Amino acid sequence: MSNKVTIRRLATGVPGLDDLLGGGLPEFSFNLLAGTPGSGKTTLAHQIMFSLANPDRRALFFTVLGESPLKMLRYQQQFPFFDISKVNRSIKFVNLAADLLDGDFDRVLGRIAQEVQSFSPSLVFVDSFRSVVQSAKAKQPGVSGLEHFVQQLGIQMTSWQATTFLIGEYLTPEAESSPVFTVADGIIWMSQLVHRDAIVRKIQVVKMRGQAQSPGVHTFRINDGGIEVFPRALIKSSTTGDIRISGDKRLSMGVPALDEMMGGGLPAGYSLLLVGPSGSGKTVLATQFLAEGVRAGEPGVIAAFEKSPNQLLSHKLTKLVESGQVGVIDTRTLDLSIDEILHDLVAMITRMKAKRVVIDSLSGFELALASVFREDFREALYRLVAVLTGMGVTVLMTAELEDQYTALRFSSYGNAFLADAIIMQRYVEIAGQFKRVVSVVKVRASAHSKDIRFFDIEGDALLIGEPLTHYQGILSGRPS
Repeated sequence: MSNKVTIRRLATGVPGLDDLLGGGLPEFSFNLLAGTPGSGKTTLAHQIMFSLANPDRRALFFTVLGESPLKMLRYQQQFPFFDISKVNRSIKFVNLAADLLDGDFDRVLGRIAQEVQSFSPSLVFVDSFRSVVQSAKAKQPGVSGLEHFVQQLGIQMTSWQATTFLIGEYLTPEAESSPVFTVADGIIWMSQLVHRDAIVRKIQVVKMRGQAQSPGVHTFRINDGGIEVFPRALIKSSTTGDIRISGDKRLSMGVPALDEMMGGGLPAGYSLLLVGPSGSGKTVLATQFLAEGVRAGEPGVIAAFEKSPNQLLSHKLTKLVESGQVGVIDTRTLDLSIDEILHDLVAMITRMKAKRVVIDSLSGFELALASVFREDFREALYRLVAVLTGMGVTVLMTAELEDQYTALRFSSYGNAFLADAIIMQRYVEIAGQFKRVVSVVKVRASAHSKDIRFFDIEGDALLIGEPLTHYQGILSGRPS
């Protein structure tokens, strides 16, 4: 057989979902939308239906023992994807609750087949067949008839020249052994997880015949626009494309003396960890890093995890943002997932063609994550850094580090190994005063200064002074 059948893929209209499915829904496929109660199955079905339905591709939506169409539509109309002009024209709702009152499942099957034949839909949805099974199991009689009904319904739906969906409530994919799971071409699983004080919604493409779906469990939200899926960031060799990080190209930090200490600046595509105690000047240096990028024609993005934009923006940074050369992402909302954060970052980086990114700070980043994700903070940070540097972006991350004066640490999280370069800011006590000092701890595959140097902050600028040894030489009376 030399000629292959081409299967058309339908765009779902749900942001991020097509990426999970491997490019969209296969036309004429039989799909199961399953999951726990309240996980968003009906909203997902309606969002897909209203996106795809038109006069040439009509949709038929059956309600069984779930919500009545009137009640369901009352709430679904709140979403912008809902188009009232399509109802009773391109979309028809049919309530089968009355047909099920006497338990004649064959009659219900006949009614479904009759409606499909007369309306000739390209999309068919049945919501929620699972509630029928649960209702009968509670009463015991007729269970075998219901199982036969569900099996026959699944078989019928695979035979229609339509893309079909069964919607039902299940607990976990592993806990179910219904023949429908075997017959289905695609299975999409939805759930909501309560962890301490956070609720996280997750989605998984368990099965999608004929195409490579994105593996694993992904997060999604139901917001004012409907459902938005945030595909889990996977680190692949293809992420980097043709990017090669050789260390030959150096980016200025905006502080010439610091560039000199780093051996000529920060290599492009590196991740830099800037650590120091509160008030040591981390945000000031991050601002100079972005300002220097704008001066060199390299737009930047700053993700504010700890401070609000008003608190974060200095006079210098405010001007850069107003000019459109630096984008600000306010991520102070709690209960985020790493995939949501990364989605917003990548979208803004791509739109602005940004070359520099500042994450301020890792402490705020950890707090912004939902509690269920904080347990995997190191993995989340690893994926974030790997994806951004894989895009060829140079990343500067600030981290709060308690200055204990007697102990020297480079990270509060044990993740300093993730950074290609580390700059440390500290306080030293000299003659009854606190003085700021800075040192370059690490620049991977590059020679750098080992000096600890004084620095001051004047306005929006960080100014580096003499090495600490010079001051010690003066105090001891020795030549520096």
